[in-house]
Formats: sequence, structure tokens, C-alpha cells
Amino acid sequence: MAKLKTLKNLNVKQKRVLVRCDFNVPLSDKGEILDDFRIRATLPTIEYLLKNQAKIILMSHLGRPDGQVVENLRLTPIQDRLMEYLDLSIVKAPDCVGKEIEEWTKTMRPGEILLLENLRFHSEEEAGDLNFAQQLAQLGDVYVNDAFGVAHRPHASVVGITQFLPATAGLLLEKEINILNQLKQNPQKPLVVIIGGAKAETKTKLINQMSEKAEWVLIGPLIHKEIKEKNLEIKYPEKIVAPVDEVAAGKDIGLATIKLFKEKINLAKTIFWNGPLGWIEKQEFRQGTEKLAQAIVASQAFSVVGGGETVEFITQIGLLEKFNHVSTGGGAMLEFLAGDTLPGIEVLYGN
Repeated sequence: MAKLKTLKNLNVKQKRVLVRCDFNVPLSDKGEILDDFRIRATLPTIEYLLKNQAKIILMSHLGRPDGQVVENLRLTPIQDRLMEYLDLSIVKAPDCVGKEIEEWTKTMRPGEILLLENLRFHSEEEAGDLNFAQQLAQLGDVYVNDAFGVAHRPHASVVGITQFLPATAGLLLEKEINILNQLKQNPQKPLVVIIGGAKAETKTKLINQMSEKAEWVLIGPLIHKEIKEKNLEIKYPEKIVAPVDEVAAGKDIGLATIKLFKEKINLAKTIFWNGPLGWIEKQEFRQGTEKLAQAIVASQAFSVVGGGETVEFITQIGLLEKFNHVSTGGGAMLEFLAGDTLPGIEVLYGN
């Protein structure tokens, strides 16, 4: 059986360790970080490398510059926030590839950190270009992927680079894989799955896959409406618990639905939640989602939550720390749980 190659099994002492992080955080118009959850999530990997005397080179994308240099998508706010958390000085390179940066990495001392500039300033990153991957690989002796959020993307810094350097999963990626595998294969029962948001077509595969192990799948009003209107195929219709009442034509779930959903939540030993149950950007349609979030954390269940909007919401209402596992992946998490193979993870398995 192929095993996931992990950071703990790698000797990093005195080595240049190139780490693919996911520092793709939301920014305000002024370029301030609105939520640094993804930065905090990868600190254990960086701290482990510091403790084990590695020379640390961090790389990430930010936003969608589409292969152009976009001034307000430079990684300077990330650099500042990392320095705050780690209480170390961190140098930021003017680019993410090139001879000068390569020479720089060769003069680094153990415990030093270099942050490369936004990978997506180069269109070759998203194209999965192997020459670009090889240029990145010149900057390290070993490669660590800690970016679960892009594990479903066959990009140069995620997949291509593993052809040129010994590659392992970082602590965050390993934790994500372990917890989500447990959820997928062997959850403590009863398992309650809550799927909100919209885009039912992208979520039916997930609903069908998770229904195999779940006792109940609670769905939000928009998903419910789409399944009916588009006649989408649901494998286990008897496990679906749909809203029994709603507010303002599906903009939130009604009180009877909140009560019904809470009853199921209180019976659960494991809960997986993705997607809000109403139009949470409007205060008057947040009640259903907020009440369910409170019910989940008050329950005795092991709770797993993921998806950008959902994570942002539980952060706003101060419940982030109360969930057992908050996934850093949106699309990557949904694809993983739907049973798809993620290219960025597949390349980290070896015999």
C-alpha cells in the first residue's frame, strides 16, 4: 500500500526546505488582511522547520493576478503578519524564480526564512509549466506541500515541482488528509452531513458519496430547490432531510426547519458542515445558519467544517475555535470528500 510521505520522516537539518503554503487570504480594498486563518494554520509546519534547523523558503499565490505583476497582490501583508506571529525577521524576495534568488538561498543560514513573491505573477504557475517548476526547484533541496487549498490544482508549485525534488506533505496537509479520510471512511456514527450554499450540481457527487456513511444529510433551501428543478440524481433520497419551511423564498430556513435540523444535530457523534443555509451577507437572513452553528458546537459531536463562506461566517460570530477541525480547503475539500483524486496529494504517495 502506498503511504503518504510526511515531514516528520524527512531530515531537514541544514537543508533548504521549499514550502508551498496557501496564504491566499481575503484582503480589504486597502490591502489589509481580513482573515488570517490560513496563515495561522501553517504556523506549526514553519515552527517545526525552525526547531529542526532548516533554511526555510516559503511560496504561495495571492488572489488572481493572471500572470501579471499586480502591485496590491504582492505578499508584503503576508510577510508582516508572519513576522508578527513568529517574532522573527523575514526577507521577501522581489520575485519567485531567478539566479539571484537561487544564489540568495545558498547563503541562507539554518533558522532563516525567505518568502518568495506571488507565484501567480507568472502565468506558467497555473499552466503547470515544467520549466517553471524546475526553476522553483532550484531554490530548495527538498519540497514540502502544506497547501491543501490548492491540492486539487495541477499547478507547477503543487505537482510539477515534485518531479525535481524529494517531496512530502507538511503538518497541515497531513492533518487535513487524516481527518477527512477518517470522515470519509470510518466516522463515529451517527454521522450528520449539512450541505448549504448553492451550486447543487457541483455538490450532488459529494452528497451521494457522504450519504453512504451518513445517517442524515440536511440540505439548505437553495440546494433543495435546484435538486428538484434540475431533477438531479440523489442516491439515497431517504437520508435527505430538506427544509420544511423557509424565509423570503429560500433566503433562510424557517423556525420549524431550525428545530428539525437541531434535533438531528443533537443525535450526531460526527458532523460535517459545508455552506451557509441562507443569504448570510444580509443580517436578516443569518438566523438559520447562526442557530445551527451554535447547535453544532454545543453538541457532543466531533465537528468538521469547511468552505470559504462558512469559515468566514463562524469566524465573524466567534465560533471558529469551537469546531474540532476547520478545513483550509474549499474546492479541494469538496473534491476530496466526493472521492476524487487530488493531483497535489497523489504525487506525495510513495512505497
